[in-house]
Amino acid sequence: MHPTPAQPHRAAHDREIESLAEFDEVVAEHGTLARFRVQAVDLTGRTSALLSLDTSDAVFLGCPMDPEAAARVRAAGALVFPPVPGLPFDPYRGFVYTPEELFESLDEGYEATPDARAYAWFQRTKADGDVFSSMLRAVHDDAVSDALDELLAGARVVGVMGGHAMARGTDAYAGAARLGRELARAGFTVATGGGPGAMEAANLGAYAAPFDDAMLEESLLLLAKAPSFRPSVTDWARAAFEVRDRWPGGGASVGIPTWFYGHEPPNAFAAHIAKYFANATREDGLLARSTAGVVFLPGAAGTVQEVFDNATPNYYESRGEPTPMVLVDRAHWTERLPVWPLLRALARERPMESRIALVDRIEQAPEALKRLAG
Repeated sequence: MHPTPAQPHRAAHDREIESLAEFDEVVAEHGTLARFRVQAVDLTGRTSALLSLDTSDAVFLGCPMDPEAAARVRAAGALVFPPVPGLPFDPYRGFVYTPEELFESLDEGYEATPDARAYAWFQRTKADGDVFSSMLRAVHDDAVSDALDELLAGARVVGVMGGHAMARGTDAYAGAARLGRELARAGFTVATGGGPGAMEAANLGAYAAPFDDAMLEESLLLLAKAPSFRPSVTDWARAAFEVRDRWPGGGASVGIPTWFYGHEPPNAFAAHIAKYFANATREDGLLARSTAGVVFLPGAAGTVQEVFDNATPNYYESRGEPTPMVLVDRAHWTERLPVWPLLRALARERPMESRIALVDRIEQAPEALKRLAG
């Protein structure tokens, strides 16, 4: 199988330091911090290094440090962006989120989790016109994009798009989960919008990929006891963590959700969660990173938008050679929401014509994707 994404190690040319281990490595190898960027690393225990090393043209983003050390690195020519107190998130973070991080304190109820508190902060600040709040959101989202690029470097990413309304316990949900499992077993990194419904199902399938087939069937039964995140996100999330606890060490996949749709929680089966405040940044980033193609499951307005958001760069070849697009469920995409005829008309006599397909059943999607990629 293709190696699953992991938190990145510092390449020789990389000037970013994103962990204490990387900080110590740079100090040992280079003996200088000049021109490095240190991102969200607690340096309160590295005062001696900060007082003695060259920090000219260095940048420290949200790094707690001793006041004496902070004064010294500023005087030596470094730029210091201090941590911002009182926030339920770190705008300078160096890595994408984990489910454990976003759902911490779930035992007290979803409202107590960092995910819910970040959404509440967003709701309070998004309409007040405060330039400081909007700047913090932009800095956070840029940091998440940087972390996501590092995470997915070299990965063969297949996006799976579909609606949030697909309930656990349904045949459609089970089919989406088997799709995610098949893609992961074929060596692809599965990426979704990171929310409930079809998105959760595909991430669940990728999580189930290393286990025998019976694990997924049992998981589907366990999850069906909380079919939706309504009325209780807490019960819905707890059911997912029950599956994870019973079968630890599942396969890795990526979820890219947004607090813009904060009433939809992220799912706990994506090992890596790149959560954004700006939905437009999130949408474009998800599709742009699906370098090995996108599978579109039945959905409503959001999924229709994603189809054409993906079709546009394929049409103009603005990202290079068109990437595969597979639409699942002929009746849905030709009758209920007749997207397929328009997509086919756009593609006619263009290179993307050989990169689009419509299949009847979800089980046909992996083979169609492989055929289009070939």
